[in-house]
Amino acid sequence: MSDYSTRRTMMVDTQVRPSDVTKFPIIEAMLDVPREAYVPDNKREEAYVSENVALGSTRVMLEPRTFAKLLDGLDISPDETVLDIGCGLGYSTAIIARLAEAVVAVEDDAEMAAEAQQTLSSNDVDNAAVIENKLSEGAAKHGPYDVIMIEGGVEVVPAEILAQLKDGGRIGCIFMEDALGVARIGYKIDGDVTWRFAFNASAPVLPGFEAPKGFVL
Repeated sequence: MSDYSTRRTMMVDTQVRPSDVTKFPIIEAMLDVPREAYVPDNKREEAYVSENVALGSTRVMLEPRTFAKLLDGLDISPDETVLDIGCGLGYSTAIIARLAEAVVAVEDDAEMAAEAQQTLSSNDVDNAAVIENKLSEGAAKHGPYDVIMIEGGVEVVPAEILAQLKDGGRIGCIFMEDALGVARIGYKIDGDVTWRFAFNASAPVLPGFEAPKGFVL
């Protein structure tokens, strides 16, 4: 049997800490949450690799470095509510639940949403709920949110998502430009979101976050 606890320690020591992620709550959460429980059974041996893990279709679990650096940039506080878009099988939600007061996760794949909720519940994550909905629509009924995290690539962020962010809140995602990607943190001030460069990263573009295609004759 694989020693997943040792793998978690190696992941943090070789992928997370060297990437200048030093906030103790993030480190502690990534050491404790069993990443292998939130991937398909046939992907468990890949759970701690330093690359995105395929979950099915074009969906991935973000690599540990990218995920941790996004969390670091968002600087989630224990009294905040977070919207986790594209939660996959729930790993990101489980980690964020350790940092925030509450998490609302959105997943458009019905089977993934159901499995994520079941796994979160079986791991005693009781301050998170998984909502089945279009990713690009978020979960307005439960908002607005202090923080929004998008678990995948985007070309554009729909106005409907930005509207669910509280004034003074933060949003983090990976903007894809062809094969290259840039992680940015957005800050909402007086109704407008200003984006700041965080680091380079890449991920498949999530459905509903594609740029409109130009009209072609």
